[in-house]
Amino acid sequence: MPDSDTGAPPKVVLVTAAALAVALAVAVAVFALTKGSADSADSGPLPLVPVPAPAAGTPACGTLLGAVPTELTSNGASLKVRELASPAPPATVAWGSTDPLVLRCGLDRPPELTPSAQLRLVNGVQWLQVPGEGASTWYVVDREVYAALTVPDSAGTGPLQEISDTVAAKLPARPLRFS
Repeated sequence: MPDSDTGAPPKVVLVTAAALAVALAVAVAVFALTKGSADSADSGPLPLVPVPAPAAGTPACGTLLGAVPTELTSNGASLKVRELASPAPPATVAWGSTDPLVLRCGLDRPPELTPSAQLRLVNGVQWLQVPGEGASTWYVVDREVYAALTVPDSAGTGPLQEISDTVAAKLPARPLRFS
């Protein structure tokens, strides 16, 4: 209802409108600050659980990890190498912030590698896929050392192809070992 003398809205309406505007501004600011901190957590050091990698210190792992690309392409997006949190597992590199890809070198022979295991040949490298929940781990099985690339299900085939190119260029093929 307008004030009968000036035609302006009542003071209670003005105060309520001002309070709502301030509350909305605070809500937007809080949302922006919390969203920003979540993004920076994704781009900070990536904590990884160590896994047994008895051959992580071998020259072959040093050669492979020294040659991996600093960026991988996954579904058209560029994934940059990610810093690993201390203590970082040996012979390990990761790319991307959300659902990162992780390459580990010097692992034990995967128990799934049997004479009847289904292998995939990608750019001259034999891989054994071990599906998991939300991601698959692909093991290089025809080189001097076992390496594994864990790839989220949302990733395309580009990272596997790029890592295959690096493996093929840097590590000579060897016959499969089942024991």
